[in-house]
Amino acid sequence: MSNSELHNYLPGLPEAALQEFTQWCVLEQATAAGYEFTPDLVKLENLESVDYIQELVGQFADATRKSIEGSMAILVAGKQADTHALPGIAAIVDFISLYVKYLVPKGPKNELPPDEKLDLASKEQFEQLCQIAKKYSVEI
Repeated sequence: MSNSELHNYLPGLPEAALQEFTQWCVLEQATAAGYEFTPDLVKLENLESVDYIQELVGQFADATRKSIEGSMAILVAGKQADTHALPGIAAIVDFISLYVKYLVPKGPKNELPPDEKLDLASKEQFEQLCQIAKKYSVEI
């Protein structure tokens, strides 16, 4: 499963599932790759799912795009997400999943070749999305 197919499932998920997937991408997958990020929890407090996702993605992008790797990953992820043309919040979740996927191979804790790490990151994202979808009674 490639990330280019992952975007096909995002619009069919409830906002709460999209929020959970976004949190996993940013707080677990990127952290496992070696990107240190501590969200400003005060800014995230009491936000609806759509606003929460936008705020978390914004905080993460601001914290990670300052490097050459981050700048390149944000550019590639943005261009690819634009081609998917998803509606609403699904577009932001698509973007962040791509951004994190492209950051992972450059992560300081990565020792696999980049192509293998990209494939692994895509697989991890799809498996996580399937688990979250199941919790919300959505079949992928």
